[in-house]
Amino acid sequence: MSARARFHGWLMRAVFAVGTAVGTGLGAISSLAHDGVTHAVPTVVSAGDGYVRSVKSYSIPDVVLVDADARPVRLRQLLDTHDPVMMNFVFTTCGTICPVTTKVLSDVPGRLGVEGRRLRMVSISIDPENDTPLQLKAYARSFQAGERWKFLTGLTEDVKAVLLALDTYRGDKMNHEPVTLMRQEGGKFWVRIDGFATPDELVREYHKAVPQ
Repeated sequence: MSARARFHGWLMRAVFAVGTAVGTGLGAISSLAHDGVTHAVPTVVSAGDGYVRSVKSYSIPDVVLVDADARPVRLRQLLDTHDPVMMNFVFTTCGTICPVTTKVLSDVPGRLGVEGRRLRMVSISIDPENDTPLQLKAYARSFQAGERWKFLTGLTEDVKAVLLALDTYRGDKMNHEPVTLMRQEGGKFWVRIDGFATPDELVREYHKAVPQ
């Protein structure tokens, strides 16, 4: 069996395994033109069976979001850490991309071993008009998220500013694309994974993300 076939088999199993964790629903961030700015670091873009890897530098907006316990979180301060970070973008009523990428993220700390105990994980809702802290709390619980995993929502304009800055804003949640960002301990640049990577692939890409 080819690597691509194995990947697609894993993807289908993941979709089936987490399909009951979310429902379907409506709601979206206000549709506006995509005008985010991303600064690319000169690097070779590489691809796996189901994803493309690149290295980026982002300026994090100084906005205050809200976590699943309804506590304010200053995003720039949260990410201003020497700990390794992995981040993705979800909405709680998504039944396709979000549960798959979130399940993948949930499997990463265990595969990192001791290093995984310091990993900070962040999931930002792309549907802040509908994703309340209470909904995020239930969503986080369905993936057995620990205390080092923050699920964030907030005012629509603040979330949009973050999505634009990280080049993940697509105008409407139904245009959502699978994106995972990761940064090594002490790293300045982000490794960006566009597409579907398995937990083992994320770990491999994480170890390639040399701090700079």
